Amino acid sequence: MDDTRFLSLLGLCRKAGKLSCGHDSALEAIKAKKARLCLFSSDSSERLKKEINHELDFMRYDVPKVELKWDMNEIGRATGLKSAVLTVNEEGFANSMLGYLKTDEEGTI
Repeated sequence: MDDTRFLSLLGLCRKAGKLSCGHDSALEAIKAKKARLCLFSSDSSERLKKEINHELDFMRYDVPKVELKWDMNEIGRATGLKSAVLTVNEEGFANSMLGYLKTDEEGTI
């Protein structure tokens, strides 16, 4: 799996307005049931993951969650916003990203 292609897809998703970057934006997308995929940076805190998972459980909203191998700075270079949590809010982008993720044997990019 080519790391550059996945990060480029993240940037394209952001330009299309289908990516929520950061804690507040991600929670807003989850509460509005727009999120189709939830991504965490490699350096996101356990507290943040727990809070997002709690909100998803509370809303009874089943969204795939993936911890990426990139940190906030690397994600920031790809998207223009430094974020520990992101939600992909469009089915096509989410499916493409999940397809990339499935090509990796370890389950995380």
